[in-house]
Amino acid sequence: MEYMSQEGYDKLVAELHYLENVEYPRVKEALIEARDKGDLSENFEYHAARREQARLLGRIRFKQRVLEFARVLDTNRLESDTVGLLSKVTLTNMTNNFQMTYMIVNPHEANLQERKISIKSPIAQALLGKKAGEVVEVRVPAGLQKFRIDDVKL
Repeated sequence: MEYMSQEGYDKLVAELHYLENVEYPRVKEALIEARDKGDLSENFEYHAARREQARLLGRIRFKQRVLEFARVLDTNRLESDTVGLLSKVTLTNMTNNFQMTYMIVNPHEANLQERKISIKSPIAQALLGKKAGEVVEVRVPAGLQKFRIDDVKL
């Protein structure tokens, strides 16, 4: 079972709908067109369309499986003073005094451009269960980093 936000769940449902109702018919049509061009053993377009169809079916099945085990979190039942899933955490890097804000989300919702980090990331793992004012040490690819938790909210 994987917990996620309502926004993440809705986004996944919309993406699956798009793949099934827009992308798959497009790929299926390309496959039919390539098949009509003759000898399949040397038909590059046919083989490329088959690969694309297989790739797309894999993505569709993966998203269906994620949705099958997904559960939307009720934010009213979450603690707002400790870091957990769907918490918005403001941190200060103790080395360079750089402040950043991240939201802790399900791995399928993670997106650094939107400042959403996976709950399975090293930083999120170190922050889980902590409160504002605490300092955590995190081993990241750049080495050992210290972060002060400035604020936690939902």
